[in-house]
Amino acid sequence: MKSIICFGEVLWDVLPAGKKLGGAPLNVALRAQSLGHNASMISSIGNDGIGVELAEEILAHGGTLAHIQVSDDFATSEVLVELDEHGTASYEIKIPCAWDNIVLVAQDMEAVKNADAMIYGSLVARSDVSSKTLFTLLEQATYKVFDVNLRPPHYTAERIVSLIKVADFVKFNDEELYEICAHLEFNDKSLEACISFMSEQTSTDQICVTLGKDGAVLFTNNTFYYNPGYKVTVADTVGAGDSFLASIICQLLNGMDPQDAINFSCAVGSIVASKNGANPQVSEEEVLSMIETP
Repeated sequence: MKSIICFGEVLWDVLPAGKKLGGAPLNVALRAQSLGHNASMISSIGNDGIGVELAEEILAHGGTLAHIQVSDDFATSEVLVELDEHGTASYEIKIPCAWDNIVLVAQDMEAVKNADAMIYGSLVARSDVSSKTLFTLLEQATYKVFDVNLRPPHYTAERIVSLIKVADFVKFNDEELYEICAHLEFNDKSLEACISFMSEQTSTDQICVTLGKDGAVLFTNNTFYYNPGYKVTVADTVGAGDSFLASIICQLLNGMDPQDAINFSCAVGSIVASKNGANPQVSEEEVLSMIETP
């Protein structure tokens, strides 16, 4: 069992069908927990009714509240989610909220220092307080995993690059990779060329790019590994990339072969996309069946 710390937003995704537990790093933590690892979330909720409900829901999903702060000054986060005809999500993220004010706590420093991996996203870096806490914690981390989530207008390209440079592993989707490469004045449309460029420019040895229904590419040890994706009927895409990230980090930490790791992770992400919400149950039998089906 590995120890994983995730840092960033915890919130309610308000979907057309009702509200669901969400926040990319929380989704990652809960999926890692479901895969048998000790995963904790550093975040903040408001001292309000929906914060109490959020805490209860985290516990109901097998999570822990050990590193979740409660703010008297900021409200629990709610995000309005709209789905297009393909189930692809767009988000309206209110500001400020409790996770904009994650303060530095000694027990969090110790937890990060002792963890096998720290996973963080870009959205939480929109505020000065949480951003300062994040960079301080990263100084203590052994293995740093950056999940790029470009949510306009909550980021700058300069801040994204600074977060990439301190990471050991970075996950993009293809559009995010091309956008940040263009910011760095590299406009080649070859996916492999962009990954290699990003690795060289930021000294990041491991880069993974998700491609939606077309699977993903993993670059590690100067080698590319590919999975073409698994065909499913999409319910919604909320949380699919988060479950993919949790899965691939867990498998790589366990020493799994990179090709097997990306196959497993694409299967998990596809199964999540076939179900409603970011944190549906996914059984090992479902994953193995999907991998083995031609």
